[in-house]
Amino acid sequence: MENSTLPLTVRRSIEMLGLFLVGALIMLASDVIMPLILSFFLSLVLLPVCRFLVKKKVPQTIAILLAILLLVIVVALFVWLFFRQINSLVSDFPKIRDNMTMHINNLSAWIEKKGHFSAQQQTQVINEQGNKLLNYAGNLLGSVAASATNLLLFFGLIPIYIFFLLYYKNLLLNFVFLWFRGSAHDKVQEVMHETEAIIKSYIGGLLIQITYMTILLGILLSVFGIKHAILIAIMFAFLNLIPYIGALIGNLIAVLLTVSSSQELGPVWTVLIVIAVVQFFDNNILMPRIVGSKVKINALASIVGVFVGGKLAGISGMFLSLPIIAILKIIFDRTEMFRQWGVLFGEEQPSKSPVKTGEIKIDDKGTGPEPV
Repeated sequence: MENSTLPLTVRRSIEMLGLFLVGALIMLASDVIMPLILSFFLSLVLLPVCRFLVKKKVPQTIAILLAILLLVIVVALFVWLFFRQINSLVSDFPKIRDNMTMHINNLSAWIEKKGHFSAQQQTQVINEQGNKLLNYAGNLLGSVAASATNLLLFFGLIPIYIFFLLYYKNLLLNFVFLWFRGSAHDKVQEVMHETEAIIKSYIGGLLIQITYMTILLGILLSVFGIKHAILIAIMFAFLNLIPYIGALIGNLIAVLLTVSSSQELGPVWTVLIVIAVVQFFDNNILMPRIVGSKVKINALASIVGVFVGGKLAGISGMFLSLPIIAILKIIFDRTEMFRQWGVLFGEEQPSKSPVKTGEIKIDDKGTGPEPV
């Protein structure tokens, strides 16, 4: 967190090499790193609960276990509700098959009328694509057991990580402070406090968002008589946590579930309109009030971060990309060496081009940008 005397070209080379090494490390050890990062975020959310219990004279170990138990109960309720809705969907499979057959026949008749493709030609194309899909599904099923094992390992490690992160928090804080000189400790402490506030606000807000979106969307869809309304609400609420693309996937799944459960197309429009209204209400009224706006991240950095996170660490990387970028921005904004990355992630766009105004110059030693 101090000024660097290294030449600018050397500093930039070190930055790019560091980015490459961090990316390679995440790809090679994502099964270990991503549960640890998620556990770190959740431990910050549970920290106020532990502090409250400790103030009530509850032993530290018991307080941590009670906080983790509270988290497990909340997650278990969502899992129970989800699988209950899945069982309802499975029981409707015969009706779903009949509805899909009817929709496919109607689509086939429309294609034959508009595109002059006979039913026989359409059947041939469907069979060819179906064989390819079956081959792909066979290869995919071969890795299901390994994926299930990794998933169990992922969620099995999280309570253990949370316990030790909370239990050894003072040791870990001491480790962080020892990385820096005494003159930088004030900035380190400031970064820690702001990181804790941002993560508690963000992760806590997402948990609240999942809850109220599931309830609100489920009730509205049920009022309009949409079949499997609760299942659609749960899946959309969780997929909506993935910035930008999650809502698109959630809408697609909602449409497929609605089409397969009804012989009419009217309910599809009802589902899309209800989701759009709820999402507008969520994005513009509820979430800004719950999560707050302490750290602003621009849309470009958010979208790129989501896709990079997905490429490096899969679905978990997409979920965790935004809070990670928020923490990095907090750190970058308080360092001379990396402050340009903080500017890149932020929303503060200059009113005029720095090239024309000359507001930013490179100092004579070539050690970095220097405000005029």
